Amino acid sequence: MALKPVTSSFLSAPHGFFTRHGGVSKGVFAALNCGYGSPEAPALIAQNRALIAGHVGVVPEQLYSVTQTHSADVLTVNTPEDYTKGTKADAMVSKGQGIALGVLTADCAPVLFQDAKAGVIGAAHAGWRGAFGGVLEATMDAMRALGAADITAVIGPCISQKNYEVGSEFFEIFFDENPDNSRFFTCAPQGKYLFDLPSFTLNRLRQAGAIHAEWTGQCTYAAPETFYSYRYSQHNNLPSYGRMLSVIAT
Repeated sequence: MALKPVTSSFLSAPHGFFTRHGGVSKGVFAALNCGYGSPEAPALIAQNRALIAGHVGVVPEQLYSVTQTHSADVLTVNTPEDYTKGTKADAMVSKGQGIALGVLTADCAPVLFQDAKAGVIGAAHAGWRGAFGGVLEATMDAMRALGAADITAVIGPCISQKNYEVGSEFFEIFFDENPDNSRFFTCAPQGKYLFDLPSFTLNRLRQAGAIHAEWTGQCTYAAPETFYSYRYSQHNNLPSYGRMLSVIAT
C-alpha cells in the first residue's frame, strides 16, 4: 500500500504528516510504525523510516529525529555534525540543505514550521506538557535565530477535544497559569473535563507570532484504522501501539 501522508497547501517544503498506511509493520503495528520505542523489530521500523525519507527526497541518513521527553528543548541541525543520535529534545530547526526533520506522535500534536523566504524549517512534538511548557515558542525563537521572520505553522493529526477527557487537577494546572485557559475545556460527566489540544496549540502559535497557523483537522483517536493513538490503545486493551512520523525537509 502506498504512503498516504496528510499535507498542507501552506507548506511549500517537502513534508507529510504520515499515517499508518504504506509500511512493512505487522499486527498491532501495521503498517508504518516509525517509533523505535515500540516493541517491534528495529529493522522493520528502519524500513518504514527509509520509505518516508524517500518520499520527501532525502536518504535515510538525512532524516533526523530526537528522543522526545515532553520538554521545550530545541535542537538546531544545519549539518550532520550538529546531530547526535539519542539527543533528548522535542523540536528541531534547520537552515541546512538535504535535511529532513521528523517528530513522532500517537495523539500528541505534531507541528511543522516553515519560513519559505528565509529557507528555515522546524518540527515540534507538542503534547500538552510541551505546548504548556513553551516548546512551540522555543521552536519559533530558534527559527528566528536562523533568520526566519514570517513563520507558517501547521498542526497535524492529533487527539481532538471530544476524545480527550482529563481530570480536575489537569484543568487546574491550566487555570492557575491563566484563567483564560478555561476556554479550552468543556465539562464532562463525573467532574471530568474535555481538553481542546488543537485549539490550545493554535492559540500558542498565534500568540508567538505565526503569520499563519492551522490544524489539518483529523483526530487520531477517532480513526484508528488510519492513525496510531495511545489513548485508543489503552481504552481498547491493545497490547501496544505504533508511532507516526511527521516530517519536513529542506
